[in-house]
This record gives sequence, C-alpha cells and structure tokens, in this order.
Amino acid sequence: MRSVVVTGASTGIGWATAKLLIGRGYRVFGSVRKQADADRLNGEFGANFTPLLFDVTDEAAVLAAAREVRGVLGGETLAGLVNNAGVAVAGPVLELSVDNFRRQMDINVIGPVIATQAFGPLLGADLSLKGPKGRIVMISSVAGKNGNPLSAPYCTSKHAIEGLSESLRRELMLFGIDVIIVAPGAVKTPIWSKAEQIDLSVYQNSPYLPALNKVKAFMMKLGETGLPAERIAEVVFEALTTERPKVRYQITPDRMRHLMTATLPKRVVDRIIAKRLGLLPQG
Repeated sequence: MRSVVVTGASTGIGWATAKLLIGRGYRVFGSVRKQADADRLNGEFGANFTPLLFDVTDEAAVLAAAREVRGVLGGETLAGLVNNAGVAVAGPVLELSVDNFRRQMDINVIGPVIATQAFGPLLGADLSLKGPKGRIVMISSVAGKNGNPLSAPYCTSKHAIEGLSESLRRELMLFGIDVIIVAPGAVKTPIWSKAEQIDLSVYQNSPYLPALNKVKAFMMKLGETGLPAERIAEVVFEALTTERPKVRYQITPDRMRHLMTATLPKRVVDRIIAKRLGLLPQG
C-alpha cells in the first residue's frame, strides 16, 4: 500500500483529498493542529488514516512527524506530499499589521518549505529508500497569477508558491521527484466561510472600509458558491498518479471571468475592479 502525506487535512481540500485517496487504496498521513480533529478524522477515515499532530510553521514538530512516517514506511518511499495547509489574511497593505502579513507568509509559504524539507527525503531524495519516486502537489490558487485588492497577503503568498514550485520542480529533477501546482478558483471551504468572523472594527475610520465590507461579503459568497472540495481532490489525485502530469492545473467555477482577467489589459482590469469596489479616487 502506497502512502501520501496531506497537510491541513482537517477540513476543505485537505479533508476531501484524504478521503478520496483512502477510498482508492492509499494510506494517508494527514496533518492537523488539534487532537480533537485527529480523533474525529480517525473515526471518519478508519485504519488507513494516520493523523500527524503539527502546525506547519513548527519545524521541530514537522521533522518529528517525518520521522514517524519514515518508521511506518519501513524503508519504502512516500508516494506523495500534498502541501495544502493555508490561511487567507485580508486588509489594505497601508493599514494591515506587519505581524498579520508575516503570519500569512509563515503559514502559506514557509510552512510548505518546512514540510518539503522534512518529507522530501522520503519521496526519494534519500537514495537508500526503495520504491518509485514520489511527487509533491502544491495547492496554489488563481490568486497565484492575479493580484486582488485588499487580499494582498494571500495573493503574495500564492505568487510565492508558484515561484517556489517552479524552482523546486527543476531542482528535484535530480532525484526524479516531480512538483505539480494545483490552482483552484473559489472553493467551498472554511477558508472563505470564515470571512464572517473577520473583525473590521480596526478599519472603522479607514477610507477602505466600504470596499472592505464588499470584499467580506464577496468572500462569504465564495464559501457558498465555489467549487466543491471534492472536485479539487480529483485533480490532486490526477496530479499524483497520472503518467504525464501537467506542471499546473487551474480549476475555476467561472472560466470566462478568469479568461477575461488574464487577457484584458491590466489597466482595464484595474478600473473594472476599482469601480466595483469603490476604489476610484473621489472628486
């Protein structure tokens, strides 16, 4: 039985990916941050699921989990690492606290670096292991190619993931380990539905407040109308298993809108978005 590590397995894309992989005969090691989630997932997924208790920013905990996985594999390679764990931080760059921006980058960028360093040897960079070389799937976003106002931290982190993945894919050719990007549009996951909990009171006197309210409402809508996480899990499975994977898979609920964003002149797109959010200069 081949094994895959999935970070951020408690909900959303990570949960759906773990479920699909187990249903197709894989053993899944899924990272969670809370013991309660570990217990819940054990009950939901059964014997072929092993929870790994760590925060992706905690290097020592991730390395300890990698040693645990190595012990279970018994000299065999890992089939895949799905770097999925992430958060979305919103706010205007001029007014957002640097600590919040740094937290976004720590979780969404440094976290995958830590996980890749910890589990990379098990994918086949450790030449003493037996079995086929594994693959890394990086969960990026359409925001990895576009910049959205008032969500610069998230967009920045996903742009970084795109660059990291491109560089890493070429580095790991030395070991026969592939790196594939999966870049969804809006997905029905808690990362968006949590927008309701965003406290905008800190921006009560900000000129950005009206636009922030619109963005918050839009994010909540995404949590309801986005693609099902199971659809993304199918693409992750393809990236992990198909003989000739693409280097990047983009999946969006509204292809035409993203096509327009990608093809129209940037200044035109700027004005469309600014007008919609009320970001054009007054007077």
